Amino acid sequence: MVQPSELLRVPTFADLPEDQLVWFISQAEEWQLKAGDILSHQGDPAEWMLVLLEGELQGRGEFGGESVAISIMPGQVTGRLPFSRMKQISVGFRAVRDSLALRFPAAKFPQLVQTMPELTTRLVGLMTDRVREFTRLEQQRDRLAALGKLSAGLAHELNNPASAATRATSQLRDILKRIKDASHDLGRRDLTPAQKQEIEKLETSFTNLNDPPPDPLTRSALEDQLDSLLRSHGQNDLWQLSAGLARRNVRPEILETLFANLDADTARAALVRIAASVEVASLLNEIESSTSRISDLVRAIKEYTYMDQSPVQNVDIVKGLESTLTILNHKLKHGVAVVRDYPPAPLLVNSFGSELNQIWTNLIDNAIDAMHGKGEIRVRVNREDTCAVVEIGDNGPGIPPEIKAHIFEPFFTTKGVGEGTGLGLDTVQRIVKKHSGSIQVTSKPGDTQFRVWLPLAGPAA
Repeated sequence: MVQPSELLRVPTFADLPEDQLVWFISQAEEWQLKAGDILSHQGDPAEWMLVLLEGELQGRGEFGGESVAISIMPGQVTGRLPFSRMKQISVGFRAVRDSLALRFPAAKFPQLVQTMPELTTRLVGLMTDRVREFTRLEQQRDRLAALGKLSAGLAHELNNPASAATRATSQLRDILKRIKDASHDLGRRDLTPAQKQEIEKLETSFTNLNDPPPDPLTRSALEDQLDSLLRSHGQNDLWQLSAGLARRNVRPEILETLFANLDADTARAALVRIAASVEVASLLNEIESSTSRISDLVRAIKEYTYMDQSPVQNVDIVKGLESTLTILNHKLKHGVAVVRDYPPAPLLVNSFGSELNQIWTNLIDNAIDAMHGKGEIRVRVNREDTCAVVEIGDNGPGIPPEIKAHIFEPFFTTKGVGEGTGLGLDTVQRIVKKHSGSIQVTSKPGDTQFRVWLPLAGPAA
């Protein structure tokens, strides 16, 4: 039989009166476990509190779509605690080694509270620590999940321009060879200075064209006209050049000067070189556009995370919102229109910049999910007295009245298992309060709006 001295070795029971320990032991069930014995299965009713005196227990189960493992060592208390709302065992337990435990029934908690008030206080503290640790782990998991989603989206956004630049550089090798061959062909011909000048003039004018590319219908018609022109001059096998020239908006009448001033073979060599130069110009533009897009994304990432910057500083609200929208572009570009309304002058808030971006990310991401990726998001920034006010709204189905009061509660979520932890809006509210601000939400079908007030920094206030 378990003695009070054994129970005193458990930190939660240390220094308690012996008569209380004797009472606790008399009300509890002594439990001898062999290595491998099953204590409980995940989902079993939570009907007892367990005090492990000897051995080791291990808990395993699924939580939030992930596997979790918990080790219980001698001196620890687990299971249901007084005032806990736990209804089911969250993980299944088994004995790793031969173990000895006391199992106290939850049905006797009212008597425990009356008989052992000091132990009750300690158990409440233990439960608070458990909730705090559980919340910390969930917040960490939530941040990692959010980081994973952002990373996946950014990888996709970076991959597109990187792939385009790679394709363009690969095509350049073949085109440069064509330019070299055509140049050698022209070099073997007896061209007058005026003819050389005309070829160079056309080549320069075509490669320096800055007109916007024609729309698909116009381009198709232009390609047909260029093809007809080439065929009319006996160049039936140069039809493939028409597409590249049409993309640069080259007009057929301009090419007529080549055939008017040069013999057919010379005009052909000149046209091959000019068309290849036009393609080089197009590919260089594509590479420049792709690398600029990569640079923009890298800059947005640095601004979003406040990399290489002081963690606390005066943050431009609009700049943070724009960085967030850039980071979330992979979710916006497939059917979400963003309507912006910003003030002419920057509104600065003294804050942990990356934390404010967590607010915008959660609110915008929730809006996208609420609209199922199709709809309109409204982002508005203005000033009210000494506060910057950020409004983020959407035209989704709205928040049902019966759940509106609970959306800021920890772990409350309307998403399916494994899709959300219910910590997004809880995190938003905590960060807003940390910055001495406030947040409100109004919602009806077709119009949901979150409004965040944040105190302005320094002289602006």
